[in-house]
Amino acid sequence: MPPQVLINEEVNQPVPGLRSVTGYSHNNISSTSEKVAAFSRASEFQLQEEQRELTYALISLFIKSGLFVIAMASFFNLGIASHQRINRNNEIKSVLNSETEKLARLHIRFDSLFSIGGKGRLMEEQDQWIAPKSRRIIWR
Repeated sequence: MPPQVLINEEVNQPVPGLRSVTGYSHNNISSTSEKVAAFSRASEFQLQEEQRELTYALISLFIKSGLFVIAMASFFNLGIASHQRINRNNEIKSVLNSETEKLARLHIRFDSLFSIGGKGRLMEEQDQWIAPKSRRIIWR
């Protein structure tokens, strides 16, 4: 064999694991483009799914934040109502204490009128005599 033939044979020998460019057929190219198209559609579907999940996550975040705001407003209103009730209770308690003291003073005075010498004390308290068959008008 001439040396030129040996060189050509060595160059043209197929390398294991490599296909020659001329070995590809139209079927192989179309199946490859179909695979690429399928992968691109799958990636589009995946992106759409991720966008949908992000949208759902944002919606749930807005709902949760709305519920949190409503809960905080309710607690704020509850605190105001509780404060008002405590203030009213304190006012009622102070009025009750003053009326109780007043009742105690009037009770002592009433008891003193029906004790020995009560009639005299009543007359002493009166600063003027009232004529019979007359009406006394008290202006306050």
